[in-house]
Amino acid sequence: METLSLLWGTVILRPYVFVFLAFYLAIAILNMGVLRSLCFTVLACLVAFLAEYSSTRNGFPFGHYTYIETTRDQELWISNVPFMDSLSFSFLIYVSYTVSLLLWGPLVKKGWDIRLGDIEPLKHSVRVIASAAILCMLMDVIIDPAAFLGDRWFLGKIYFYREEGEYFHIPLTNFAGWFFVAGLTLSCFAILNRWLDAKIPFHSQQQLPAQALLGPGLYFGVLVFNLGVTFYIGEILLGCLGTLISLGIFSLVLFRIKRA
Repeated sequence: METLSLLWGTVILRPYVFVFLAFYLAIAILNMGVLRSLCFTVLACLVAFLAEYSSTRNGFPFGHYTYIETTRDQELWISNVPFMDSLSFSFLIYVSYTVSLLLWGPLVKKGWDIRLGDIEPLKHSVRVIASAAILCMLMDVIIDPAAFLGDRWFLGKIYFYREEGEYFHIPLTNFAGWFFVAGLTLSCFAILNRWLDAKIPFHSQQQLPAQALLGPGLYFGVLVFNLGVTFYIGEILLGCLGTLISLGIFSLVLFRIKRA
């Protein structure tokens, strides 16, 4: 009962995380079914938790940081890591993956009704996984500096680094860690998904109009949310840099769509 109470407390305390999670699950289930979506979510959470558990003890792979346990009696924690933090990795990595597929995959286009063609030969390719890991890292370049200043908005102060970071208090090792975790998660899922494809092939029963844009839409939705927070707390330079990064990614996506 206590675990359920803390899980409910997590939802109340971090509602925006679960809004993003709900959209992610809906999109993932459309794209790859319930089983694969659950497997991906669990795998991403597990890899993220192990990475954070390691980092808070020895600094690998994100750099050495510590979570502040002021909300331990309000939300669910696993050891010294808030559950919501590990959970967030699942949708952040997945939406980055959908943007990568949009950039590399064959597109079927009728106006703005854009759908992915046959992605089987490349859905787990090195270029798709590497691109997704880079896109996820770039997302964190925008997210983590704002999260570090959580005491100035409704997130609250949740962590601190042992040493001052080079990029708006965040060490560059953190971004390398995000690239590593995203790449590792997608690589492990590729192995699992190939096994599932051999045992339980997934055939989509329906395609929604513009289905290929749903995941990327959520990707940019997360960016807009975090940029809004960044400007709201008065971090203009940080917000402008994040906007430039976001516009660069958006331009790549728009260019790919126009060339389809």
